[in-house]
Amino acid sequence: MSNYHVTPDREKGWAIKKEGASKTSGFSSTQEGAEKTAKQFTSESGGGEVVIHGRDGKIIDKDTVRPAHDPFPPRDRKH
Repeated sequence: MSNYHVTPDREKGWAIKKEGASKTSGFSSTQEGAEKTAKQFTSESGGGEVVIHGRDGKIIDKDTVRPAHDPFPPRDRKH
């Protein structure tokens, strides 16, 4: 399981960083785009949590992401 954080970046918009990593995994010009990419990374790495930070750096939302090939997918299709 891997957790990813979506945080503001002054130069590139929004950064996507794997928890505990020293380098950023990617960037997006929009928070929505960064969140979508972070969820894809999380799913491909076996599932985990995506933590979304606001422009002030504070956590505003968290979303649990299941693995890409989950043998027991959830019935809820909201996210």
